[in-house]
Amino acid sequence: MADAATPPPTILAVDHGHRNLELVAEFLSRQGFQTVGASTLAELDQVLDQHPALALALVDVAGFDRQIWQRCDRLRSAKIPFLVISPGLITGLQQESLAHGAKGLVTKPLVVKELLGLIRTMIEA
Repeated sequence: MADAATPPPTILAVDHGHRNLELVAEFLSRQGFQTVGASTLAELDQVLDQHPALALALVDVAGFDRQIWQRCDRLRSAKIPFLVISPGLITGLQQESLAHGAKGLVTKPLVVKELLGLIRTMIEA
């Protein structure tokens, strides 16, 4: 991952639930990543303004209104790769996610090993 001279990659976690953000941050920290979280659209805007060097974003769209897609467009414009996380298979969500720049869609419950593989592949690309 990162050597002593290189800081670990920073991953943006977007989730409406504070506890979910804590769990993601704990998991990613154990894997050698830094995490910054956002649980509201305003927090997400602030993170995007203050952290231009994000390696990746994990965006759980549950609990957000359609304005989340504007933020996904902003991630795409900033060339920050991102995955959309969904509470399940929702008709049209994969197409909408891809249309707004997502590199893929992951459904809950998350399979940790698969998610970690996706994260590492996207960061190394």
